[in-house]
Amino acid sequence: MREFLVEITTTVPEGTAEEEVARRRAAEAVRARELAGSGHLARLWRPVGELRSIGVWRAEDETELREKVLGTLPLRPWMTLTVTPLESHPNDPGSAGDTG
Repeated sequence: MREFLVEITTTVPEGTAEEEVARRRAAEAVRARELAGSGHLARLWRPVGELRSIGVWRAEDETELREKVLGTLPLRPWMTLTVTPLESHPNDPGSAGDTG
């Protein structure tokens, strides 16, 4: 699978009932755990003091990522996404000792 850096900003539409927001956020947590378990969500961070997320996601290609992975998130209709495909860097300390 290929890795992607995904920046997510979620904006709740004005006038949305708090119960709907709570329901979607709870469902989002469940779906994120499922995607992590299947290997699609590798890491997820929130920059200090910001209401956005930055994560490393995995999919076969960007189409699968957008449609079959991120598209299944309950909060997706409220999200703005920036997707950046990643590739290995020869100086990545995480790949030390790799031969291929």
